[in-house]
Amino acid sequence: ARDGGAPRARGSRAISRADAGRYICRATNKHGSAVRSIVVTVEGQGCWGRGSDEPSIGETGCPAQRLWVEGTPAELACAASGNPPPHVACAKLGDGQDPPPASPNVTRAHAGTYQCRATNTHGSALRNVTVAVEYSPAAVSLRVLPSANVSRGASFSVECRAEGLPTPTYGWALPPAPNLRFAADNRSVAVASAAAANRGLYTCTATNRHGRRAGSVMVRVDESWLVLLASLGSLGAVTAVGLAAAGGYYLKSTACKKGEYNVRDAEGSSEAACLHRQRHDRGEVYGIQLTQP
Repeated sequence: ARDGGAPRARGSRAISRADAGRYICRATNKHGSAVRSIVVTVEGQGCWGRGSDEPSIGETGCPAQRLWVEGTPAELACAASGNPPPHVACAKLGDGQDPPPASPNVTRAHAGTYQCRATNTHGSALRNVTVAVEYSPAAVSLRVLPSANVSRGASFSVECRAEGLPTPTYGWALPPAPNLRFAADNRSVAVASAAAANRGLYTCTATNRHGRRAGSVMVRVDESWLVLLASLGSLGAVTAVGLAAAGGYYLKSTACKKGEYNVRDAEGSSEAACLHRQRHDRGEVYGIQLTQP
């Protein structure tokens, strides 16, 4: 009889899992009795082909999607059912990359797809598990296009990139100016018609729920062309003054040239500013200022 149960009748019947347990066998005759106990387990396919304890791996004991955080203990637990209890082993599927390092804590190299196999004497079962690894922002880099050395009046942009899971959000600390335009995702800032106010340190901070990381770049606005222009302007002014002086000297030196002209009443002419009269053998010669007719 089953321990604690009623005696069972003799005969044959199909075995079920409900038959597992501890049984007490008692032998009796007129001289006394003897008792022996046995433990019965039911596994695999019974003698009559009913019931099975082959391994089974389901979502309850082995979720197909896992989310790990970098730096936490690395453990891929996966439970399977079966009788006898199956042995479960998981390994990362080959993807042409080196296997993840044997580390007690999670690293980004642990991300990927793993295959878990549950095995007992009656067979095996497989289940794939995908592991994603979240981590704080890292490798923040900034790039200035076309260059970090900007000419006054030119346009430029500063782009920020960072790794991280979840995807980081971005914030900026930069020289305040009215000509700034930020991208929709805040990953970049564009500057039109650069001025002195746009020079300085541009700092980008990437943030997610696991932390933050910042990077910086220096932007210089070059105004040397203004100095050159001013220098050229000064040189031009000096040149103009020199030319004016030279021109004045030329005009002064050439304003009165001697020659023979048909003049009428030269002495009374208002245009004869340099009028003078000399006597020659051939008569009187008048010197007058040259003017356009």
